Parts: sequence; C-alpha cells; structure tokens
Amino acid sequence: MKRILVIDDLPENVFLLQDRLEHAGFLVITAYDGKSGIEKAIKELPDLILLDVMMPDITGIEVCKTLVSNEATQGIPIILVTAKSDAEDTKEGLEAGAFDYIKKPFNRVELLARVHSALKVSDANKLLLDAEKKNTFVATVVTANHKIKQPLTLLSLSSAALKRELSKEVISKEAILNRINYIDIAIKEINDVLNQLNAIKDPVLSNYTQDIKMIKVENNEGT
Repeated sequence: MKRILVIDDLPENVFLLQDRLEHAGFLVITAYDGKSGIEKAIKELPDLILLDVMMPDITGIEVCKTLVSNEATQGIPIILVTAKSDAEDTKEGLEAGAFDYIKKPFNRVELLARVHSALKVSDANKLLLDAEKKNTFVATVVTANHKIKQPLTLLSLSSAALKRELSKEVISKEAILNRINYIDIAIKEINDVLNQLNAIKDPVLSNYTQDIKMIKVENNEGT
C-alpha cells in the first residue's frame, strides 16, 4: 500500500484529502504545519507528499526546498496544493523541486490522476536507480577480476618457482630474492587497483566486451 503524507495547516483540508485518498486505497500520514511535515517526511519516508503552499510557520515552497535538498527525502515526489492561480507562483513551486501543482478547489478525479501519475514516475525512477546500482556492482566485480588476474598469476608463478628453488640441494639466494621481488610487484599492483576502486566517487562505465561493462579506474586505460 502506497503511503502519502499530507501537510496542511487547515484540518478541514487535511480531512478532505485524507478521506479521498483513503477511499482510493492509500495509507495517509498527516502533518499540520511545515516543521512537523519535514520531520514526518524524514522519519516516515512516504511514497508521495501533498503539500499546501500557504502555511503560517514555514511556507510550502520552503518545505519543498528543504525536502528536495535532503538526501533522505529528495527522491520523494511532491505535489503542491494551493489556491493561487498565478503562473509565477506555479513556476516558483516547480523550480523549488515540486513534481506537480494542483489548484484548489480540486475534484477527486483530477487529484487521483495527478497522484497516480507522480507515483508511476517515482516507481520508474526507482527501477532505473536499482538497475544502475546493479550494473555498477557487476562492473566493479568485472573490473576487479580483470585488473587483479595478472598480478595473481604472477603470485602463483612466483610461489611455484620458490617451492622448486627450496626443494633443491643448493638454494640460490639470488633466485629467491628475484621471486620475492615479483611477489612485491604483484602485491603493489593489487593494492593499487583496490585503492583506485575505493577512491571512485562517480563511477564511469566503459565497454569490456559487447554485453559487459567495467569501471574506468584510470585516465589512460591501456586495455
């Protein structure tokens, strides 16, 4: 069941919206001023917010700006509800980050149409975000596998060479030191790759094969 937060300082407006939304199958959370509205939005993380513009403590525009700038609530669609009809007011609300605007008095059909539209867009955005996260995870695994495979092979060969050298009756110190040097090089390469992956803040994907992506970890990619 989708949850909708209604923020309005007039109880009669809250009751009207709550009644219509609950009859349409939504769970309604209520707040009667801007401050408590912000607090409930952060705490409850509703699927949608219906926000009155004209409120005495904090205006709906300011509440909208606060929620849009908060990482926890910036993805929640906000529909501003107002009695104003001026185009500049509508422009101000949309520029503040609102998804849509509905003017009072509104009918049930228009209200539900705008609510369903906002929720559909929000759901689509969430699916895209989830897909992006999965693609980035897969690309990270592919990148780590591609970058670490060569130094791991070097470690394996060096280990085998050390075992052969140690099994000889006469052990060459120089041969052992050479293999240890290869091991140090491999360890450094693996550590560099892990540090590069850890330092990535905004992953950039590049083609690895036709259907597989990998993360670009350096500016002058050699492979």
